[in-house]
Amino acid sequence: MAKAQDFTGMFKDMMGSFPVDTKAMEDAFKTSATMNEKLASVALEAAEKSSEISSKWTKDTLAKMADLSKAKAEPADYAKSVTDFASAQAEVAAENMAAFAEIAKKVQMDTVELMMAAGKDFSEDATAAVKKATDELTATAKKATAAAK
Repeated sequence: MAKAQDFTGMFKDMMGSFPVDTKAMEDAFKTSATMNEKLASVALEAAEKSSEISSKWTKDTLAKMADLSKAKAEPADYAKSVTDFASAQAEVAAENMAAFAEIAKKVQMDTVELMMAAGKDFSEDATAAVKKATDELTATAKKATAAAK
């Protein structure tokens, strides 16, 4: 009667022959973590600047509304006050929208720069890992071929 061959040892030896480069994995993780840190920094800086603009805009608007709400001696003064307020708000809105656009532009430029640098880093890491794995696999194959002869 034929006895079933035990493949456990063979598979264990075969899997042990495949190189696993944990250093490459660590490097990739560090590169990814560094990129995420830089992207978070860009986002937080943009959020901070945006909130400063919004806060200043709100304070200025409230100050101008205080002037708008004061009692006037003549009815025509109310119309002039509302017109002045609307005109000032339109001017401030244009300035603040331009400031928000500058923040968005800077975020976009910083993000593209980070992505290009990260792509280069990932490419270099991957190339090094593949080269090392290929070298180790080639050496293992040569040993196996030499042992088989």
